This record gives sequence, C-alpha cells and structure tokens, in this order.
Amino acid sequence: MKDCSIQLTNHPGDLARVAQTLARRGVNIKALAGISIGGVAMARILPDDIVVARSAFEAANIKFTEGEVNLVLLENKAGVLANVTNRLGEAGINLEAIYVTGIADDLVELAVVTDNPKKTKKILDEF
Repeated sequence: MKDCSIQLTNHPGDLARVAQTLARRGVNIKALAGISIGGVAMARILPDDIVVARSAFEAANIKFTEGEVNLVLLENKAGVLANVTNRLGEAGINLEAIYVTGIADDLVELAVVTDNPKKTKKILDEF
C-alpha cells in the first residue's frame, strides 16, 4: 500500500481540486492529513487505489511523491502508540505520516509511513 504527498500552493480550493481529481476517477480517500510547515501546505492522502490515483494526478499535472505504508493493528489503550513510536525512534526511523484507518472494539488500525519501510515492518510485526 502507498500514500501520496502533495505540496499545495496555499490557494483556496487546492485540496478540493485534489479530492475532485481522485473522485472523477472513482478513487476513495481512506485517510487524509494536512499540515503547514513554514508556510508550505502539504496534504498526505491514503487512496484506496494507488495505480488509479497516480494516473489521475499525472493527467491533472498534480505533482506528488509516494510513500510505502505499513499497517499495524494495536490495542486501543493509553501508551501503546507511545511504545510503537519509541521503538521506531530507538531504531533511528523517522515518521513521515500516521493515519488511523479503523477502530473496532479494543483495536485500532494504523497506517504508518516512515523513511525506512522494511525496518519499520520488522518492528511493527512485534506488536
């Protein structure tokens, strides 16, 4: 699974344009995060079909980068996410994005994007 990172131009409607581009191709957005760092707005999107999303963005001339996503199912209780992020940090892995993709009963599913997907997978498999 992959996510997309898109730098926005801070114009009204930028994010709507991105969402409409995906909707026209039938791509659902499973999760979305928006941030602004130093006046630069970024959107991270977890599409349900990366192949179609990639094609849609390329056709609309929307520049993007892709990140490898690792999924993990965790107990939904205090301290569990801290344990996961501490282990990743101790291994020298930098987080790029975390999405909550589902919650059921006492479990939460997270989609994690880092700078080292293979190492991340090994660590997440321990949880």
